[in-house]
Amino acid sequence: MSMDSKVKWAVTERYSRLAKELAVLNESQGCCGGSCGDDSCCDSNYSAEELGQIGLGESVSLGCGNPTALAELKPGEVVLDLGSGAGLDVLLSARRVSPGGHAYGLDMTDEMLELANRNRERAGVENATFLKGSIEEIPLPEASVDVVISNCVINLAEDKSAVIREAHRVLRPGGRFAVADMVELEALSADVKKRLDSWAGCIAGTIPIDDYRAKLEAAGFVDVDFEVHSTQQLPGTGKVGSAYIRARRG
Repeated sequence: MSMDSKVKWAVTERYSRLAKELAVLNESQGCCGGSCGDDSCCDSNYSAEELGQIGLGESVSLGCGNPTALAELKPGEVVLDLGSGAGLDVLLSARRVSPGGHAYGLDMTDEMLELANRNRERAGVENATFLKGSIEEIPLPEASVDVVISNCVINLAEDKSAVIREAHRVLRPGGRFAVADMVELEALSADVKKRLDSWAGCIAGTIPIDDYRAKLEAAGFVDVDFEVHSTQQLPGTGKVGSAYIRARRG
C-alpha cells in the first residue's frame, strides 16, 4: 500500500468513527481538541445566533477555525467546502449566500456524508448539496464556484499541490480561497511525520507556511496571506499552529 493510500485509510477510519460519535452525542473533540490537546487551537468564533439558526452546536465542527467568517460570503455566490464533515460550515455558508446562492460540501467519508445530510434536513436548508469525492479530484466543472473554503482538512491530504490546483481550477476568475488549516511552525521529527495517527490527527501532514505559499502561487493564486491565530508546542516534535489562509484566483 502506498503512503498516499495509507494516509487516506487512516483519515477515513478516524473520521468515520468521529461521525458515528457525533451522530450519537452531537459532540467530539475533533481535530482541534484531539490533536492539539489545547483549547487555544479551537479559536473558531462561531456566533451563537448563526448556530441557533441551523440548530447545531459548535461541537459539530472538527476544524481549527471559522472559514465562513473569513470568506466574507455574499448573497448569490456559490461556495465549496473541501472536507465538509458533518456539514456545519456548508450550512452556515448556505444561509449566508441566500437568496440565489448555493453551498456544496465535498467529503470522502460515507458516514460524514450521511450525518451532513441529516443535519441539512434538520436545519431545513435547501440550497446545500453534499458530494462524495476526493479533494484531490473535485467533482465540479472548471470555474463553477466563487469561493472555496475548508476547515482543517488540506493538511490531511498527502498531495497538497493537487488539492490546491483543483481549488484553483473550480474557482471563477477573481474567486476567493479562504481556509482554516494547520501549519508547521517548527520542524516536526521524522518519526512524527511517518505516523499515521499523527496524519489523521492534523499534525504530521502540516507543512511550513513558505511551502504552503509556494504551492498556492505555483497553482496561480495571487494576494496570498497567512494569519496564524493560535499555536501549540509539541514536546520533542516541533510546533504547529492554526492559520487563516486567504488567496485569490488571478
